[in-house]
Amino acid sequence: MIGPLLRVAASAAAARSLRSAANDALNRALLTMGAAISIVIGAVFLTASAWSLIESRLDSAAASAIVGAFWGLLGLSYFVATRRRRT
Repeated sequence: MIGPLLRVAASAAAARSLRSAANDALNRALLTMGAAISIVIGAVFLTASAWSLIESRLDSAAASAIVGAFWGLLGLSYFVATRRRRT
């Protein structure tokens, strides 16, 4: 008589912990996606504002070259940093 009751209680506790873990994973995934989207939007708007500021001082091609060089150096430094972590 006690064996089936213990199984029911154990399965209820396991289901509760699974629901809690799934909820935590979903919240973490949504927060990560929100952070990524905000970083991308911020980068786009900051790039546009930097380009327009540089373009008001220089010509359009020079502004594009400066902004492109900045993002290129940033990407290069990212790949160098991740390469050092892997090796």
